Amino acid sequence: MQLTAKLVELLPLQTGTSSKGEWRKQNIVVETEEQYPKKICISVWGDKIDAKLQPGNKLKIDFDIESREYNQRWYTDVKAWKIELANASAPGESAPPIDPSFDPGPAEMPGDMPF
Repeated sequence: MQLTAKLVELLPLQTGTSSKGEWRKQNIVVETEEQYPKKICISVWGDKIDAKLQPGNKLKIDFDIESREYNQRWYTDVKAWKIELANASAPGESAPPIDPSFDPGPAEMPGDMPF
């Protein structure tokens, strides 16, 4: 799944050691830009935690949702697997140059239209 949202808050970085080695996890809170905005807490693991995670940045987040049961209660995780700045263009991609001498002239309307 994919979501574009504004980063609202960075929660404290969590670190630890497991049988596989050192790990890092940071939860972030993002807010969607809909008519009725929603806040979503997303877990970011390992090398996906970087400098683009600054409050106010608009992010494009690819994520998975997973639920698990423990003691007859269900817990849901939203885990990001790719994060990009939403307004960043692809490498080598730029907007076409604007020709300041271009003049489209007045728009023409058909004479028989009842406008």
